[in-house]
Amino acid sequence: MFSTAKIKSKSLSFIPLVFLIYFQVSGGPYGTESIVGSGGPFFAILGFLLFPVIWSTPEALVTAELATAFPGNGGFVIWTHQAFGPFWGFLVGFWKFLSAVINLSSYPVLCIDYIDPILPTSFSPLPHYLVISVSTMLLSVLNFIGLPTVGYAAISLGVLSYLPFLVISVFAIPKIDPSKWAVLGQKGRKKEWPLFFNSLFWNLNCWDNVSTLVVEGVKQPSKTLPKAFLSAGLLTCLTSLIPMLAATGSMSLDLDDWVDGFYTVVAEKIVGKRFKKWVRIGAFYLALVCISPMSSCSYQLSGMAEIGLLPKLFGVRSKRFNTPWLGIMIPTVISVLVSYMNFRHVTSLVNVLNSLGMLVEFSAFIWLRVKFPGVERPFKIPITRLRWLIAALFIPFGFLVYVICVGTKIIYLVIVVLTAVGIIWYFCMKIFQATMWLDFIHAVKKLADYEDFGGYYERILK
Repeated sequence: MFSTAKIKSKSLSFIPLVFLIYFQVSGGPYGTESIVGSGGPFFAILGFLLFPVIWSTPEALVTAELATAFPGNGGFVIWTHQAFGPFWGFLVGFWKFLSAVINLSSYPVLCIDYIDPILPTSFSPLPHYLVISVSTMLLSVLNFIGLPTVGYAAISLGVLSYLPFLVISVFAIPKIDPSKWAVLGQKGRKKEWPLFFNSLFWNLNCWDNVSTLVVEGVKQPSKTLPKAFLSAGLLTCLTSLIPMLAATGSMSLDLDDWVDGFYTVVAEKIVGKRFKKWVRIGAFYLALVCISPMSSCSYQLSGMAEIGLLPKLFGVRSKRFNTPWLGIMIPTVISVLVSYMNFRHVTSLVNVLNSLGMLVEFSAFIWLRVKFPGVERPFKIPITRLRWLIAALFIPFGFLVYVICVGTKIIYLVIVVLTAVGIIWYFCMKIFQATMWLDFIHAVKKLADYEDFGGYYERILK
């Protein structure tokens, strides 16, 4: 039923590609309440205006250049491998894969924050696992069918999940008082900057994930990717900002109320009691949107297998759909297993893991400009001097270091343990591969009855 043979895959159309990128980066308005609660309306709005410029744009531009200059299903793994060798390529792939698969569970976990009040308490925590398991399994099937199916599903689910916020925003217009947007905080309440930046980072990050889909999913990537990034960036900012402006400008403000799931209360106060159930239904549709990151995960594993950083088994494909079935199954299982974590812990762990990978990716970008200046770059950031490139990435570098530094002790412990497991896996795999190679040479030596073969064999070993 399955094969590693190459079968031509169907590429994504432009609109499905935009929505696929959008849901790899953002969850829409869902999960943005804590940004308001931790920083206040003014800084929340300012964050969604400035952060796309100082963070999302550099990450998207770097991704567009490297994905077209060093194309492959491994995406960022290939860039790092080219720059710093197989070990760093594997480690970045390991960090980013863990970040992505743990992030897969964040959408269903976030959904729980919205629908928990309507679940019978006698079930808890069974409904958490039921929602997460059913939605994740369903979406693994869509990924198995192929990227075009995932893209069109992302459009449908995205529109359905956002419709309640569009209604809220329209109903809020007559009640809006723009002066409320300038509120810096609340008297006697300290700002929670780590939570503020972690939540903002989670909502505007992971633009590089699409790099694993470029070879098989994007036509003319040098032209299509920049346009898709720009469109997805505008969509991300507008879909988060519009409901935030409507809600903060039309309601009395108590920052303690602004936690994940608060938009159900906003819906009730602005539109009506019955309407909050539509926000909850939208949250359920959002839980299904983890199809987008799952696609990137599966093709990343396939790409790592293609360049020898994982066993070839990880690249095995379905004969009918040409999708990496094992690469789909692994993220599915892991995301269900980590679904017991709460949303804040998930986003913090995801952000630190992703930041570690991005630090190496940005370093690889700079070093590849030095190491391979003559490589054709179909899309190239129009900065030629190395010092200006470093200066352009100075703020993103600084922000990544900040995100890593504000992690908790338990997050650091988990990452150290996971990284150790990854490093052990890498060297065990290398030893196993070397052992298989030596066994092959021994077999050839035994079959070949040449007098001087021993000297040739010793030279190979040396």
